[in-house]
Amino acid sequence: MRRVSKGNCMIGVENLHKHFGGFHAVDGASLQIKSGSITGLIRPNGAGKTTLFNVIAGRLPPTSGRVTMGGIDITGLPPHQLFAKGLLRTFQIAHEFSSMTVRENLMMVPENQAGESLMNAFFRRKGVALEEKRIRNKADEVLEFLTISHLANQRAGNISGGQKKLLELGRTMMVDAKIVFLDEVGAGVNRTLLNTIGDAIIRLNKERGYTFCVIEHDMDFIARLCNPVICMAEGKVLAEGTVDEVKNDERVIEAYLGTGLKNKVKGEAAHG
Repeated sequence: MRRVSKGNCMIGVENLHKHFGGFHAVDGASLQIKSGSITGLIRPNGAGKTTLFNVIAGRLPPTSGRVTMGGIDITGLPPHQLFAKGLLRTFQIAHEFSSMTVRENLMMVPENQAGESLMNAFFRRKGVALEEKRIRNKADEVLEFLTISHLANQRAGNISGGQKKLLELGRTMMVDAKIVFLDEVGAGVNRTLLNTIGDAIIRLNKERGYTFCVIEHDMDFIARLCNPVICMAEGKVLAEGTVDEVKNDERVIEAYLGTGLKNKVKGEAAHG
C-alpha cells in the first residue's frame, strides 16, 4: 500500500474509530491525503466513507483516533474552526438557501462581514458598502469561473441539481480553501454538468492549488480526476493506488461483488 510522506501530507488520519453503539462505522481507518492531490475515496455501500468525512470535518466526534492537518492535531474541532483553517466539505444533497439568488448564496459565505454588525451598518456605511462590492465582485468571478454567470439572479431553489453542485463548489471558492471534501458530486447530475464540475475541480487543483478528497460511485469520473484512489470496506482502508491498481485488486473486487463474481470481473477487465 502506497503512503505519502508526512512532509507533504495535508490530512492525516490515524487509527480512527467512530462507533454508534455496537456498529463500527469507521473501524481503525488510517490514511493520508497528499497536499495538491485529488484523492478518490471509493467503497461498497455502508463502508464508512461519509462517516469518515463527517469526523474529519468536525460534524461528528471520533470515538478514538487522531486527525491532523498539515501536521497539526485537529481532532474534534468544530466545523466553524475547521472552516477558518481552510477545510471545507460539500454534501451529497446540496444545502443552498433556496429563496436567495445564486449570487447571494455565494456572498453569504465569507465570515465576519462588517455589515453583520448593527453598529457598522449605522456608522461605517462606506466601509460596509466597499466590502459588499468586493464580495459581490468575488462572487461574480466565481460564477464566471464555473460558467454559471447566467444563473446569478435566479433563486437557488429553482436551479437544477447539477447546478446546485456547482454552486456548492463555488462556495468553497469564496474563502481561502486549502482542502475540500466532495461527497458524491455526481449524484443525480447529468453527464454534461458532471463534466463541467470535473473541469472546475481540475482547474482549481492545477491553477489554484486546491487539494480535494472525492467520494464518488462513478468510476469514470474517479478515473478522470483522481490519483491516488483509496478503497474502504467495513470501516477500514482496504487498498490504495492508481485507479487501475485499485480496480484490479482482488480484495476490492470481492468487497464490491463477492467471491462469486471475482473471476467474471477480472475477465471483463482483461478484455477492456
